[in-house]
Amino acid sequence: MKLRFAAAVAAAMMAAAPALADLTVPNLSYRTGPYGANGNQYADGFNDYFTLLNERDGGIGGQKILTPECETAYNTEKGVECYESTKGNNALVYNPFSTGITYQLIPKVAADGIPMVTPGYGRTSAKDGSVFQWVFNPPANYWDGASVIVKHLLDVNGGDLNGKTIALVYHNSAFGKEPIRTLEELSKKHGFTLSQIPVDPPGQEQKSQWLQIRREKPDYVILYGWGVMNQAAIQEAANIRYPMENLIGIWWAGGEVDVEPAGAAANGYKSATFNGVGMDYPFYGDLKTHVLDTGKASGGGAHVGKAMYSRGMYAALIIAEGIKKAQELAGTPEITAAQMRDGLEALEITEARMTELGLPGFGQPFQLSCQNHGGSGMGMIQQWDASAKQWKLITDFIQPDEDVLQPLIQADAQAFAAENSIQPRCN
Repeated sequence: MKLRFAAAVAAAMMAAAPALADLTVPNLSYRTGPYGANGNQYADGFNDYFTLLNERDGGIGGQKILTPECETAYNTEKGVECYESTKGNNALVYNPFSTGITYQLIPKVAADGIPMVTPGYGRTSAKDGSVFQWVFNPPANYWDGASVIVKHLLDVNGGDLNGKTIALVYHNSAFGKEPIRTLEELSKKHGFTLSQIPVDPPGQEQKSQWLQIRREKPDYVILYGWGVMNQAAIQEAANIRYPMENLIGIWWAGGEVDVEPAGAAANGYKSATFNGVGMDYPFYGDLKTHVLDTGKASGGGAHVGKAMYSRGMYAALIIAEGIKKAQELAGTPEITAAQMRDGLEALEITEARMTELGLPGFGQPFQLSCQNHGGSGMGMIQQWDASAKQWKLITDFIQPDEDVLQPLIQADAQAFAAENSIQPRCN
């Protein structure tokens, strides 16, 4: 009788014991305003990846992942407010999905001890982990993207851009200005002339900029745009009959929402990408079974497989793998933000691991370290097929020009360290 009573008490205590605390990854999203069409897709992909892990695997290490959303409207002030209002809820890591917000949060996350992951955006020199201890930007950054585009142009010109003219049409913000320094250095190295053409946000009105392009007739145009600016740029390029195959966007100017409004006129437009396209991956079978068919998809599943959806999903994948590594290093599933930072710094994602995740060839292998918070920086070029209404990859992964980029990253990071009295580590 005593044994049965003791067993019953033990069972009752186990039933009453609190479950392991959930892990919180706030989703600083924007579903409204001139950037909402792109932001919706990204936020849905971000949410759905964690929903899949929760539904199929019970979370990560037995921990469910919560992704409470806070609407920023792509506004820096609102983004900072979202950070301040959510960080006290045991926030593990932030992905603010805005370069302007990222710049404002860099000192805040360092002071608060919360890591920030900015895949493909944010401050490029944050790749230098010796200075930016709390910021990570794998698998590629804006300077990588500029270099990958120039390398593609070298490839299609027999390795010679001497005497060519390249115009940069850019969102007149921290985001759009990021590649200027790199392109200036690359223009010196390869002998092309760089023309800089800013577009004030949000960017619906660009007639004067494209009239300038019609007059100057640059050989190529690189587009660093976002939201409605991309749609307007592609339509204006079509209006002046600029060759679409000579217009190449950064990865944030490479969504279906950017090209579809121009219809057949957008055929042949190119953009960089740091991840695969479409849904021809085993991952999507699991997503259908556990998320779509069960009615748990964010936004009703309207954007699954789209370019920006895939980008948001990939961002979640990087964070999820960071959580897994952090749990492994800490020896507990209930990790802190500081332990999350350690996990990100030790993160390695191999091609074998991407295959295990059902996404073979989708993203480049990379390994982070104390010094390198950005990975290898490779990108591909995709091209829009208007008749098929889909993106098609036209290159393999292209390695950026590290001989040009690394000194620029070190110089910018060291200047930031001096301005903010930061003692670089990793020595």
